[in-house]
Amino acid sequence: MISPYVISRLAPFALTASLLTLPAFAADQETTEENASTSSPMEAAKSAEKGALKNPYSTDDAAVVEEGHEIYMAAGCNGCHGGTGGGGMGPPLTNPVWIYGKDDDTLFRLTALGSDALLEQGYTRTGSENVVGPMPAQGTIVKSTDDMWKMITWIRSINE
Repeated sequence: MISPYVISRLAPFALTASLLTLPAFAADQETTEENASTSSPMEAAKSAEKGALKNPYSTDDAAVVEEGHEIYMAAGCNGCHGGTGGGGMGPPLTNPVWIYGKDDDTLFRLTALGSDALLEQGYTRTGSENVVGPMPAQGTIVKSTDDMWKMITWIRSINE
C-alpha cells in the first residue's frame, strides 16, 4: 500500500499530467466531429455503406455552385470533361447519360475512387458513352468530402 505521504507528494504531478492531456483529448474529439466534412473523399468512399453518401448541398446555393466549379477546375477535371463540363476525352457532364448512375452515392464514389475501383465495389455500367479510358480517382486530389460535394453540386447545376 502507498503511504498517504507519498500520495500527497505525487498528487500535484498527477493533476498536472491530467491537465496536460485534456487539450489533446478535446482536439481528438473535435477532429472526430469534423471528420464528416474534412475527411478524405477516398476514405469516405471506401468506408461508407453502399447508398449512404448524400450531398448536403443544393444547386440553389449559388456560392456553393461557384466554389464547386473552382474546385473542379483546380482538380484538373476540365482536362477530360471540359471547362464547362461539355466533354472531351471524357464524357460530357451536361447530358442525360450517366454511365454508372446519377445518384449522389454513385457520383461521389466514381469521382473519389475512379471507375475501376467503383466496378470493384460492385457497381455496374448502366449507360453508354464514348470515352477514351477509365475515370481516374480524384479522392486524393480533392482534399475533403466537403469539397467533393461542392464539386458534385456544380456538376448537378450544369446537368439540370
